[in-house]
Amino acid sequence: MYDVYGLGQCSLDYVGIFDAYPSADTKHEFHEMIIQGGGPVATALVALSRWGLRCYFSGIIGDDVFGHSVRSSLIQEGVDTDGLIVRKGESSQFAFIVAEPSMGRRTIFWRRPTGKPPGPKEIDIGRLERSKALHTDGLFIEAALHAATIARHAGVRVVVDGGTLREGVLELAALADVFIASETFARALVGDGNPVEACRRLSALGPSLAGVTLGPRGYVALYGGRVIQKTAQQVEVLDTTGCGDVFHAGVTYGLVRGWDPEKSLDLANWAAAAVSTRLGGRAGIPSLTELRARGFA
Repeated sequence: MYDVYGLGQCSLDYVGIFDAYPSADTKHEFHEMIIQGGGPVATALVALSRWGLRCYFSGIIGDDVFGHSVRSSLIQEGVDTDGLIVRKGESSQFAFIVAEPSMGRRTIFWRRPTGKPPGPKEIDIGRLERSKALHTDGLFIEAALHAATIARHAGVRVVVDGGTLREGVLELAALADVFIASETFARALVGDGNPVEACRRLSALGPSLAGVTLGPRGYVALYGGRVIQKTAQQVEVLDTTGCGDVFHAGVTYGLVRGWDPEKSLDLANWAAAAVSTRLGGRAGIPSLTELRARGFA
């Protein structure tokens, strides 16, 4: 029995701090660097595991040193990695991230895993059906659609982290209970980037809760025909890597706990801001003790 079955990306991230984004054909010194596990679903599961939920991860790595580090980082966080598939002779997902604290932003250079994506037959149906929620980013769309279909039939709630508008993702939205999109996704969906209109468009597909994250401007969500909009928590930002991943973790946590959506979004908003105060996407994830102090656990 699992609380959350995760299906999606896992990465090894190298994050460095720069005074300003470098211009072409120049040399720039960075001040600090951290090597840390990353990936939208993997980082969300790390947060959920720290908050006391039982998590299972399904994704792919290569048989390289990066893959070994990715697996180790998840195991150390208590995430079940039995669903992590090793593609022999292939390379794992990797990212180098330029963090600019002065601008409150980061730029990600990433390489997707070179191995074959997980297929529908590689989904552990038994474990999925015994979970409370499926959390996916939709990168491996064929497997994600298959998993979401199984989850819906089994009464397992489906949460989608919509970072990029890819082929098949709107079909995935039709199977989702919760769909939270990035601002980039919203712009691609509705043209002018109106987040409320993007929520309405997504909600019409089927999710009971649809939302758009807006970085320092917070988020907009639509639930039961009501618009919920709040600004981001005010903090001193060091690096915004992982903020969206942990925002989604907050929403999933509340869903599993049976909370009202607005309380789930409040946790998501607060936890995402906390992540931005530390370098990398996982160092700043609030602890369970901090959640309890805030009344979130």
